[in-house]
Amino acid sequence: MAAGDRKKNRWLKAALLAGAATCALMPAFSLPAYAQAVDSSTLQPNIPEDSKLLLAANELVYNNDNETVVARGAVQIDYGGYKLVAREVVYDQKTGRLKARGNIEFIEPTGNRIYGDEMDMSDDFANGFINALRIETTDLTKLAATSGERVNDEEMILNHAVYTACTPCATDPTHRGIWEVKAERVVQNGRTKTIRLERARFEMFGKPIAYIPVIEVPDHTVKRKTGFLFPQFSMTQKLGFGVTAPYYIAIAPDMDATLSPTVLTNQGFLMEGEFRKRFHNGQVTLRAAGIRQMNAEDFTDHTSDWEEDGFRGMVASTGHFQINPRWTFGWQVMAQSDNNFSRTYEIKGFAGSTNVNQGYLSGLGRRNSFDLRAFYFDVQDADPEDKAERQQAIAQTLDHEYIVPQPVLGGELSVTTNITNTDRDLPDTYTTVYGVDRFRGLEGGMTRLTSELEWKRQFIVPGGLVLTPLLAARGDVHRLDMRPPVGYAGSFVPDDSATRSMLTAGLEARYPVLVTTDYSTHLFEPMAQIYARPDEDHAGGLPNEDAQSFVFDATNLFERDKFSGFDRIEGGTRANLGLRYTGTFDNGVLLRSIVGQSFHLGGVNSFATSDLVNAGSDSGLETDASDYVGMTGIDLPNGISFTTSARLDKDDLSLRRNDTSLRFNGDSFETEIIYTRIGAQPRYGLADTSSEIQGAAALKFHDYWSVFGSVTYDIGNHIVSRNGVGLSYDDRDTVFSIVYEQTRDKSSSQANDWSIGARLMFRTLGDIQIGETTLTGF
Repeated sequence: MAAGDRKKNRWLKAALLAGAATCALMPAFSLPAYAQAVDSSTLQPNIPEDSKLLLAANELVYNNDNETVVARGAVQIDYGGYKLVAREVVYDQKTGRLKARGNIEFIEPTGNRIYGDEMDMSDDFANGFINALRIETTDLTKLAATSGERVNDEEMILNHAVYTACTPCATDPTHRGIWEVKAERVVQNGRTKTIRLERARFEMFGKPIAYIPVIEVPDHTVKRKTGFLFPQFSMTQKLGFGVTAPYYIAIAPDMDATLSPTVLTNQGFLMEGEFRKRFHNGQVTLRAAGIRQMNAEDFTDHTSDWEEDGFRGMVASTGHFQINPRWTFGWQVMAQSDNNFSRTYEIKGFAGSTNVNQGYLSGLGRRNSFDLRAFYFDVQDADPEDKAERQQAIAQTLDHEYIVPQPVLGGELSVTTNITNTDRDLPDTYTTVYGVDRFRGLEGGMTRLTSELEWKRQFIVPGGLVLTPLLAARGDVHRLDMRPPVGYAGSFVPDDSATRSMLTAGLEARYPVLVTTDYSTHLFEPMAQIYARPDEDHAGGLPNEDAQSFVFDATNLFERDKFSGFDRIEGGTRANLGLRYTGTFDNGVLLRSIVGQSFHLGGVNSFATSDLVNAGSDSGLETDASDYVGMTGIDLPNGISFTTSARLDKDDLSLRRNDTSLRFNGDSFETEIIYTRIGAQPRYGLADTSSEIQGAAALKFHDYWSVFGSVTYDIGNHIVSRNGVGLSYDDRDTVFSIVYEQTRDKSSSQANDWSIGARLMFRTLGDIQIGETTLTGF
């Protein structure tokens, strides 16, 4: 290894002379700058002035007559971040040219690697020529050419070049991608950071499918550049065939925008635009779309789509900011000319049946949490009167939980607070087939303030018994400005305000028993809870907005309050009994199970009282002794897992509810089968027993290919309600998938709706997608 002083000699001459003189490893010292500093945007190397040159070779020969220095055998040069490896390197002092031969590998500071057989370049690496070259970039793309030349300090010209993206090649050099781009001439400009392909053709599976006379694209160093993106296509019955040509605009390092004009054969010209602005702690987006609808008569008569014969559009915005590591705030809002524009024209991100507009402020600390939100639910349907949206509540909620950092009487004290305010224009009611009215929302407004203190402490008594006493106190204040429900069988509070309270004293006892064998460990944990409480104030007489969904199963058997929200309180004295089990085997088998029953011991059973939505009806808790609930699961080391949960009638052990899943995860095959059975709950809205079985599977074959499918069978109605199948290829450079899916209504055996989705993505080039390419169940 050697070094030279470029005040007397050029860097390579000095290095080779010193190396030939010593033929040994020597410390390198600083070399002064040889070239003038240049703009880093060019291809010319920007080598630091204090760079040191390191050279290693098996043999160094200096020829005074020819003024050449030759390095042979495992030549390695490291200079200014550039590395060169070759069998032989010849430096000509008169011309300042460097020639390398044999298994050349040239590594740039960026990490890009250039391979070749012969290389002729200037000694500052700015200009040169190479034969049979191959380039591998840091983003795992490859470019090969018969020859290449670097000229004018800023251009790399490749002749008869082939370009491909080959991620698997990093681990499997024999892998061959299914696509490549061939060009007669490729010019990379380091100043403009572009690549121009001349007389190029795109090939798949070795066959040309497209010819492009000239195309210019950003090089791999460019992350953002103004220009057209890959076109997108769509096809629907009412809109017709659509072609979208997105145009990306790089406004500034922290701002960009995308304009997406779409031509629809049935409805005309749709224009979409999105603006994005990034800040040091967050991001804001603005969206807009509009169309002057041409053929409103293509839509169903007397719908909002049919009535809008003119301009339709929307504006939307999203934002998210991280105030500090603990606090965030943001929003997502959308406004449109009518109630179905974004869904009809499939505006990305806003095409769902319900768009949730919200603003939020959230904080999370070590012992407390805070969440403030405001909601507006934009229901997108074709109803000109917008009835479904007017039935949705405009809501604001505040949730706060605080855990006192220091023990109180040796236990943990926590405070939970919730404030909810709702207001709606129209009542949301319906009558079940059994003539039972359900009032999911009342016309008018309601505000509820809830605060609860809970104290609990754990004791372990001799013998291993674990006791956890609990004390809780809760208070609610209601502002009521709602129209009373007409036809409600219960007792609705008629006043404009109401208060309620709940005191709870509870005790939980657990007795864990650990059993070990030579090959397994088993933990049995009998559990018993008792909660003494007064009756629920105004049971069923107050609005129920957030506790409408209720399922009694093993997951909430040991919950103190089994209702899902704050609008209902579980009152009366209740006991919960059960057994939990966990088993672990040395061969990798895992077992888990829980079984138990709940008992109403005194007072008014909240689950047996009338409710605006009949939340407790037919739940299995409305009697003094509840139904039996249980859950069992097993995980095997070969990828098989089985889980089943059930609720059995307390009198005859008939099955009231069952959820069973069987899953297998393998290297090339995965599948899951789910069976669900729900017994009739006529007062809750389910007239008959409902049962269905869902199946999904995916099989990987032939390297990167896979086939997948799903099916849902409605057992009660003897009909396949949903099914689909798909085929995909994914080697991370190329993604291709095509999916067919159809759905059927319960009242018909014919397919009511079907869809076909397809996607074709080429890494570094673009993505084409038509419709959805995922199946329900995956």
